[in-house]
Amino acid sequence: MDKTNRNRTSKLVGLIANVQGHEVKAVAGSFLFVVLLMSAYYILRPVRDAMASDWSDAEVSWLWTLNFFISTAVVALYGALVARFPLRFLVPATYGIFALTFLFFYALASLSSDRTLVDKSFYVWVSVFSLFHISVFWSFMSELFSKEQAGRLFGIIAAGASVGGLIGPSIPSFFSAYLGTDNLLLLASAMLVLPIPLIFYLQALKISDLGNEALAATSPSARIGGNPFAGFTLFISNPYLLAIGLFILLYTGISSFVYFELKNLLAELSRAERTVIWAQMDLAVNVLSIAVGLFATGRLVGRFGLATTIALIPVMICAGLIIVAISPFLGAVIALQVIRRAGNYAVTRPAREMLFTRVDRETRFKAKPVIDIVAYRGGDMLMAWAFTGLTQGLGLGLAAVAAVGAGIAALWAMVGIYLGRWFEQGETQQKDEPT
Repeated sequence: MDKTNRNRTSKLVGLIANVQGHEVKAVAGSFLFVVLLMSAYYILRPVRDAMASDWSDAEVSWLWTLNFFISTAVVALYGALVARFPLRFLVPATYGIFALTFLFFYALASLSSDRTLVDKSFYVWVSVFSLFHISVFWSFMSELFSKEQAGRLFGIIAAGASVGGLIGPSIPSFFSAYLGTDNLLLLASAMLVLPIPLIFYLQALKISDLGNEALAATSPSARIGGNPFAGFTLFISNPYLLAIGLFILLYTGISSFVYFELKNLLAELSRAERTVIWAQMDLAVNVLSIAVGLFATGRLVGRFGLATTIALIPVMICAGLIIVAISPFLGAVIALQVIRRAGNYAVTRPAREMLFTRVDRETRFKAKPVIDIVAYRGGDMLMAWAFTGLTQGLGLGLAAVAAVGAGIAALWAMVGIYLGRWFEQGETQQKDEPT
């Protein structure tokens, strides 16, 4: 009877979410993994963002600049660790170290009489963590699932990030008055430790259930070795990786343009009204991300291919920005922001992560953080200054800036199509090649 029920459950899951029976455990474990990670991050984010109101715009700008350089240094250090330590222990150790750092900040906050320096350090460190923890997660996912499985399953797993995006903020929203702001750091640390047993469990499922022992030429316990700074050299010397970096750079450009457009349109509203609008957008984004990730992303890739799927959101954003350029009203920009964020979480991000299933292990663990973190943060700074130059330097209005953004989105879509076709050609030519 139990076996019959399990078979029925597997068939039901497969019918709804395109998951095969032998993949259910690995998908469920990966889903829970990212739920815990993102819940921890979304517990920490309001604590970080609440601090910024105490500082001037110049202070925050300098903190973001510092964030870029510290992120670069952390990525270089991670590259050194990847070269020296077995991968079996590297990923769990990464989350364990982050958990310890937040315990350290809790201790400092408790002991410090003047918390200005502690708060600013914490602000920067959470910003580093915000990209690093998810980059390492997706590196691990690319190591766990085959290319074919990634196409069907990454959208489902990515929906777990949106679930974490619903759970995490609710904790400080409802319990910060009882727990205290500092105690939230303890809770986030605990949630970063919880996935560690899951990592070892998923490593075992990779062979026992998924049958992907051939994905790596070496044992999971083996060291990658090589130059600790190979991630940077691999990135700048590989056209495929440079194209992924350009794709992320253009994404950060669109993010900045839409964010600033929305910020300026909301400027006339009260802070309470703006808070309600931002909260409603967060809710809409996470609900939409979960629905699309669970039921649509894998089917989009299977039916239309990666090239079309990865370019879908850029094309939609391009069309939306053209509408804003013609008539820059608030509702259009809000809809654009929701589509951009939900589309990234549910479609663009998992599609982008599929690109890394085609590269070797060293590239996946050394170069990927360079792309995900250094290129991303560099793009944030570059595009923020570009927007400022267009508005304050050239004096362009919202409509003209939206037209420039539409051009960036069109280029973003073209790079996505190029990457998707490159990936698909590699699939056709090297079907049986292990990653």
